[in-house]
Amino acid sequence: MSASGSSSATVVSIPCLLTRWLLSSLGKKTIVAVTGSLLVLFLIGHLLGNLTIYLGQDVINTYAQKLQSMGPLLWIVRLGLLAVFLLHIIFVVLLIAENLRASATKYIAKDNMGSTLFARTMKYTGLIVLAFVVFHISHFTLGLVQPEFYHLYQTLPDGSKRHDVYNMVVRGFQNVPISIFYILALTFLTFHLSHGVASIFQTLGISNRFLRPLLERASIAFAWLLWAGYVSIPISILLGFVQLKLPA
Repeated sequence: MSASGSSSATVVSIPCLLTRWLLSSLGKKTIVAVTGSLLVLFLIGHLLGNLTIYLGQDVINTYAQKLQSMGPLLWIVRLGLLAVFLLHIIFVVLLIAENLRASATKYIAKDNMGSTLFARTMKYTGLIVLAFVVFHISHFTLGLVQPEFYHLYQTLPDGSKRHDVYNMVVRGFQNVPISIFYILALTFLTFHLSHGVASIFQTLGISNRFLRPLLERASIAFAWLLWAGYVSIPISILLGFVQLKLPA
């Protein structure tokens, strides 16, 4: 009976310990780091897919068609990604609230003085990125923004049709205010990543006082490299390097 009681206590204590860890400062930072890593991997993959627009209408439309052919699995991936994004936001908010409650104001002030501009603006750039993600999903995923371009189709030689992502993107970014909004939003995302990526290494214990300066510079370079890839698309469209493909 005593062994059974001990086993029961152990089972009960596991969720308690997990909850306690999640609500600890280390737990919250770990969740932010892990979800942030997954989102960075998505940004890389998403950029590689977007860059196929430079290979022509057929290439990017074929790429989009393959994604759509995943059917329900694609929405499972999207919902999983959304869950990761929401977890990231929730735990970032919890960390901000924890910092605001901290009583060591002198320490916080000293830390802010020594931090970079990227670090000091993390919570503001994060809010802008959130608004941008909502707009981006409404624009190119759900077709709520510029719906007249969302329902474009490419007719294939066999007479079948598929979603014309190429012309949808070109027409979308030919709108100057929308292109400017994307470029500005991506700039704020880059500010966020410039500090966020370095923080991931530090939280996961990969960084130390010798590696930290190198990782910080590498994070900034990586973030701006992503920026260059993403903003090259609206800029190329505005400058006419990537143009509409009209039916033959």
